[in-house]
Amino acid sequence: MDSNEIDNDSPPLPARRRFLAGAAGLTVLPELLIPESQAAPPLSPASLVESSDERSTRAWQVRLASADRQRSVPVPAHISNGDEERYPNRIGSFSKTLPHNQLGEVDRDAYQRYLDILKAGSADGFDRLPVGGNGRLTSPQAGLAFELIGSDAATFTQPPPPSFASPGIAAEIAENYWMALTRDVSFTDYDSDPLTNAAAADLSRFSDFRGPETTLPDNNAGERFRTESDGARRQITTNQLFRNSTLGDLTGPYVSQFLWLDVPYGAETISRRIRTVIPGDDYLTSFGDWLSAQVNTGQRALPNQYDPVRRYIRNGRDLGEWVHIDLIFQPFLNAALILLGLRAPVDENNPYANPSTQASQIGFATFGPPHLLSLVTAVAGYALRSVWYQKWYVHRRLRPEEFGARLHNRLTGRAAYPIHPDILNSAAPAETYRRFGSFLLPMAYPEGSPTHPAYGSGHAVIGGACATVLKAWFREDWVLPSPVVADRDGLSLQKWTGAPLTVGGELNKLASNNAFGRNIGGVHWRSDATESILLGEAIAIAFLEDMKGCYNENFSGFKLTRFDGQQIQLR
Repeated sequence: MDSNEIDNDSPPLPARRRFLAGAAGLTVLPELLIPESQAAPPLSPASLVESSDERSTRAWQVRLASADRQRSVPVPAHISNGDEERYPNRIGSFSKTLPHNQLGEVDRDAYQRYLDILKAGSADGFDRLPVGGNGRLTSPQAGLAFELIGSDAATFTQPPPPSFASPGIAAEIAENYWMALTRDVSFTDYDSDPLTNAAAADLSRFSDFRGPETTLPDNNAGERFRTESDGARRQITTNQLFRNSTLGDLTGPYVSQFLWLDVPYGAETISRRIRTVIPGDDYLTSFGDWLSAQVNTGQRALPNQYDPVRRYIRNGRDLGEWVHIDLIFQPFLNAALILLGLRAPVDENNPYANPSTQASQIGFATFGPPHLLSLVTAVAGYALRSVWYQKWYVHRRLRPEEFGARLHNRLTGRAAYPIHPDILNSAAPAETYRRFGSFLLPMAYPEGSPTHPAYGSGHAVIGGACATVLKAWFREDWVLPSPVVADRDGLSLQKWTGAPLTVGGELNKLASNNAFGRNIGGVHWRSDATESILLGEAIAIAFLEDMKGCYNENFSGFKLTRFDGQQIQLR
């Protein structure tokens, strides 16, 4: 028998002997083996630090401390805008997939059964949800899930969105119409295009528009702009059009650098030219198509009409298509990879930013790239489940698509809904009718809006949460090198020569792009976006605070700049 072979008929060797015998090129020499009674027991990895019982106890204590801290977080009062109670015909509430009449109003008995099932919260009850066609509600039980990291969904809240008859919702739906009408205008042409100029002028007249605007000292322009009691007038400029108000949103191009820069993806590099759709690719502009989409899966069998040329995002239609089929946390995972590829400096609180630590260690599984990428993906799921609580168990807000039908019925005399005169007197519905022959909101997606309520927005809450994690990780004031802007046709990227673009500002802008792209698609309202970005921030802060107690490094906690400009240190 060869000396490297083991006789299978021999008695089995003890574990230590089997190891020595199995080593390449070694022969078992019995006289060199230590008797079992004298051999030291093999070391387990845990014994290098503490016993398995001690480790288990410490792990339990970490979880217990976190649970105690989260239990002390008060559950706020969750307040809706009152539309569900205010209108017995439920015209101000989300009702897609439920049975509807020919006006597009939900069947009242079916809506009550749906409310009863939500209130009971029984898993079996959801199998008995009333349906009006082949449509299905999207994940109505997700908001009832519990989390092991961060605060429970019920500890977060959002202020009530504008109610059905309010001037606030009138301004928001007008913005949705103008977003739809200007989808094919390049962002670089907003200053010169007649449609975007008309949009800015029209929105400036609304009494309760809540986007960025310019305050002018007098009222020399007469009735063109909304006037405050002190004589100041409010004007929306084309640079402010369809943007958010967070730090960085109004600086530089409309689109964040993180949607244009190539993504280093391991051994691959991902080009940012996207598959987009052709100009004028709009849907649900006839009442029959709209009504079908309320009870069925919409026009999903009818695909978008795709452009044969891939392009960089250069207008609202491209941005709307990006967030139509994205992978939830995708833009923020891309942003993390871009920043890592650029070797962007990490925040000074990162333990491995300390020179004394750098002398002998680098971060990897903790405070290194794999840790960052896992945080971005983990917080996205947590944020999504939390906002689903707001959607289904608090607000049940109708989609812009549904309000558009109410406006159509009012303007055509089919129904006398209490709609604020600001939108009735707006140029947006009239221009929509001129172009499409109806007052319905033109949708960018064949299926219309998703089959879950509007408020809050999943894309916005994920944007707020993931951007917060990235701002906690990287130095926010670091200026991005070699910024770019897409040309009018989206075929190339040009050098951007304007104001410096920082990591923090472009991450804030990315969160807004992720949210407002859905508004441009027609499926969300402005307040869905702005309030849910803030909700995502709160969710991420609770998540990061919970994680702090899990690390062995000397770590004082993440710090970051909130969307409102406040700098905070997480403890």
